[in-house]
Amino acid sequence: MRRLTVSISTCWSLLLIAVCFHVDLARVARATEPKQGTAKQIDLGGGVSLEVVYIPPGEFLMGSTPEEKAWATGIEGGAQPGTDRESYEGERPRPMRVKDGFWMGRTEVSVGQFRRFVEESKYVSDAEQPGGKTQCFDPEWNGYQFSKSVAYPWKTMPGKSWRDPNFAFPLKDHFPVVCVSWNDGRAFCKWLTQRERAAGRLPAGLEYRLPAETEWEYACRGGSKDSQYFWWGNELSDGEGRLNISAIDFLPGRQRTWPLGKAPWSDGYSFVSPVDHYGEKGRNGFGIADMCGGVWEVILDDFDPKRGHEELHVVTENPRPVCRGGNYFDVPGNARCAVRLGLQSTSYSDSRDGFRICLGVPRR
Repeated sequence: MRRLTVSISTCWSLLLIAVCFHVDLARVARATEPKQGTAKQIDLGGGVSLEVVYIPPGEFLMGSTPEEKAWATGIEGGAQPGTDRESYEGERPRPMRVKDGFWMGRTEVSVGQFRRFVEESKYVSDAEQPGGKTQCFDPEWNGYQFSKSVAYPWKTMPGKSWRDPNFAFPLKDHFPVVCVSWNDGRAFCKWLTQRERAAGRLPAGLEYRLPAETEWEYACRGGSKDSQYFWWGNELSDGEGRLNISAIDFLPGRQRTWPLGKAPWSDGYSFVSPVDHYGEKGRNGFGIADMCGGVWEVILDDFDPKRGHEELHVVTENPRPVCRGGNYFDVPGNARCAVRLGLQSTSYSDSRDGFRICLGVPRR
C-alpha cells in the first residue's frame, strides 16, 4: 500500500511539472509568433520584391445569409437572379477556424513579379504552350444585344497570354498578372519555395503556395467576426475608393461603360487597376489589399458547389480550382467576401483571373 501511495504521489508531481512545462511552451510560442500585420519583403532578384503580411490563427463565419444573397441579386447588387451562383456560398454562414497562422501576399502577384519568375525559371505558362489559349476581351464586342442572341464580351484566343491579355493598353509591371492558370500559380509558388530554401531564408516547416479557401476568406474578411457583404461592412457606398469593379468608367476608345449593375462612381479604371492602387483605404483589417474586385484569385482547393470547407478540399476526378473575390468587370454583388466559383480546369486561364501567394504549412 505504501508503494502505491508513493507511486501516485510521484505521478501527480510529474503531471504538475508537465502541465507547467506546457504552459511555458505555450507562452514561448505566443511570444515568438509574429505580430498581426507584421510585413516582410521577399527578394525575388533583379531588383524585384514581393511583400507578405502575417495573419494569426482565428475564427470567422464563411458564407452568406439569405438576406445577403437577396441584396446581391437585387437592384444594387446587380447579380443575375435565378441562377445557382449564390447557392455555392452555402445556405447560411458557418463557423470556421484557421488553426495555423500564415503569411499572405499584400497584393495579387504582379506582372513584374511573374516576369521575374519566368526570366529565372524559363517557365512557359499554360496559355503559351503549343495549342494553348486563354479567355480575353473581344475588341469587336459592342454590347450584349439582349433582344437578339446574347453576345458576351469574352472569347477564347490563341496567341494571347499574361504577356498580352488583349486589353486596349499594355499591362505594366505594377498591374496584377492575368491569363495565368492554377498550374501557373502553383509553379510560381514552387519556384519561390525552392529559391528561398536554397538561400536559407525559408522558415522551417513552411512553404510558399496558393492560399487554402478557408485562409482566403478569413484573410478577406480582415478579422471581422460578423458575416459582412464586404470586408468594410454591408454598404456598397462605403466601398468608394476601396475596390476596382464595374463602375462609371468609359471603355478604352469608347463613349460607353460596362453595361448592367455597377458602382455609382468612377474607380479610375474600366479594366483592372494597379495592385494596391487605393493605398491604406483599400486595405482591410489585416492590411491586405484588393481582396474584393480587381482580379479573381485562384485558390488551392478544388471546387465543391455545395459550400467551402474548413479543411482543404481535393477531388481525384475532374478537378476545378476555386477562384475568389470577383474582378474589375463584375457587378457589386459578384465581388463580395463570400463569392466563390469553380474554374473549368487546372489549365484554364482568363484575363480576369490572377492569384495571390501564401506562406504557410504545407497543404497539398
